[in-house]
Amino acid sequence: MHENDINFTGKIVWITGASSGIGEALAVLLAGKKARLILTARRASALETLSARLDTAVKVLPADLYTADFAALSAAALAAFGGIDMVIHAAGIGQRSLAVETPVKVYRQLMEINFFAPVAITGCLLPVSNAHMVVIGSMSGLMGFPGRTGYAASKHALKGYFETLQVEQDVPVTIVSPGRVQTNLSLSAITASGEAHGVMDEAQIKGIPVMECAARILEGVAKRKKHVIIARKEKYLYWLHKWWPSIYYKIAKKYSFTTGK
Repeated sequence: MHENDINFTGKIVWITGASSGIGEALAVLLAGKKARLILTARRASALETLSARLDTAVKVLPADLYTADFAALSAAALAAFGGIDMVIHAAGIGQRSLAVETPVKVYRQLMEINFFAPVAITGCLLPVSNAHMVVIGSMSGLMGFPGRTGYAASKHALKGYFETLQVEQDVPVTIVSPGRVQTNLSLSAITASGEAHGVMDEAQIKGIPVMECAARILEGVAKRKKHVIIARKEKYLYWLHKWWPSIYYKIAKKYSFTTGK
């Protein structure tokens, strides 16, 4: 560890979306570093099960971020250990539907969880805390892929908000843009009907192992990086998108939104 790196020992870290996927993996790794954890997700039982596995101080704070009272939720998080050093916004839902078939209510649901929830939590904390904001975005927040119009819009908005926040205020922010990671994101992604997709994308099954992703996130956060990209071939698509967009769009149009290939 470099002398200027963040030492997580004793840090108070609030993780949303902590019951599964990247949020759960981060909780496990941070517990190993003896951070004090506040865990939030909808499923209280899953949080309690996770808490029992962690050898550190843990406060379980269940909440449905679609309907939460964010002022009360944030106050409870602040009270858990007497402050917050870091918030990891890992809660989110995916999408598997084409724009032509997707009603506005589905877009609203995606925006509520992926954008408005972290913005609301941040807004409650800003007057009383200078917590480091770790934002789990997506490569879809940097470029577009078929079947993800609302998801991409929510992640683009998230990146825009937190980048601008850093300009307005001296708030430490790390934006993380993962590619495909071995989580249940595609399984729980919503379709045009608002129901769960219920299928694991083949490319996601072969994605980056979730613990590897989490370790790389913490490495970037420890070094206080502003932006961390964790991806395989999506990383090359990103550079094509940036420097040779015409080639990128030809490739992206060939992607199947159901298999991710």
